[in-house]
Amino acid sequence: MTNQERALAAIQKLKELYPDAECSLDYIPEKPYELLISVRLAAQCTDARVNLVTPVLFKKFPTLDSLANAKVEDVEEIVKPCGLYKTKAKDIVAACKMLRDEYNGILPDTVEELTKLPGIGRKTANLIVGDIYGKPAVVCDTHCIRITNRLGLSETKDPVKVEKQLRKILPPEESNMFCHRLVHFGRAVCKARKPDCQNCILSEICPSFQAAGS
Repeated sequence: MTNQERALAAIQKLKELYPDAECSLDYIPEKPYELLISVRLAAQCTDARVNLVTPVLFKKFPTLDSLANAKVEDVEEIVKPCGLYKTKAKDIVAACKMLRDEYNGILPDTVEELTKLPGIGRKTANLIVGDIYGKPAVVCDTHCIRITNRLGLSETKDPVKVEKQLRKILPPEESNMFCHRLVHFGRAVCKARKPDCQNCILSEICPSFQAAGS
């Protein structure tokens, strides 16, 4: 089985298991910058905790302009439960200023432009491009990297390299949802420390599982 064939098989199986998978971070669709902020806060933090913090943040600062004008210390106080709060608060305020002053308050629709924003890497940029603009994207978070490594679809833990490897074998129209489904699958089944291989729907196409059983 080639990597492309294995990828297509994984896409189909995960599609059947998680037909309606979506990003687990809450945001108002009419305010897409909220997703950008939520993803920044989610670095080394759970989505569940971020979803508890962002309603407080967005109530105090209900517009992009209010966030751009916010005192970093005030943002720090709210986002503290998310960890790394000083860096995250500084990035949030700086990114909002840049969006307002250089992009007329509109999120860029390319990875290249989005990564010019403070604190925004390719993972976040790909999520925005995929979820907000519906363009093909590959979100290489910890679940994606771990699972595609185990499946033999990628061969490194470097997110940029994994993204490049996956773009070569994933159908563009499937890549966004595939990455969302990997998150759900990684949390429930293919966990980092103790994957539930015996109850895994991908075991028959997983080189790691087959190697362990040989």
